[in-house]
Amino acid sequence: MEENENIQEENMQNETNQNVDNIQEELDNTTDRLKRLMAEFDNFKKRSAKERDLLYNSVLSDVVCKLLPVIDNLETAVNAETEDANYKQGIDLVLKQYIEVLSSFGVKQIESVGKTFDPELHEAVSMVQDDTLGEKEIKEEYRKGYMIGDKVIRHSMVIVAN
Repeated sequence: MEENENIQEENMQNETNQNVDNIQEELDNTTDRLKRLMAEFDNFKKRSAKERDLLYNSVLSDVVCKLLPVIDNLETAVNAETEDANYKQGIDLVLKQYIEVLSSFGVKQIESVGKTFDPELHEAVSMVQDDTLGEKEIKEEYRKGYMIGDKVIRHSMVIVAN
């Protein structure tokens, strides 16, 4: 009898150990699946944020490109000769306001005159010989270029020396 009880006790312990092993394996599988889901969700959030930023910058650059000719015309109006100082001052204030609005969205003008020609920032429309300037130095700017962050949305049209 005692032997039967020992065998039964051993069987119960083996069953208990097997149940514990099964539960532990199921817990490990569930933990692994949870970790994978968390990693996938984290990657999804990062990918979504990146796509959102790219879309925002794309839309912003499209809108800014449509406004640049207006700014060019305002700059031409500011540089035009006029006897009405108030009119000229008003145009200048509107131009400054446009430029401030663009800079609030991260748009900045590309520096050109006196800088070295860079084909990623500038578009050469002419070359001249000028001994007072260095090689590939920009002498004059026909049209201003603009950038959003590191992305050029319009190249500067320039005259390059030497």
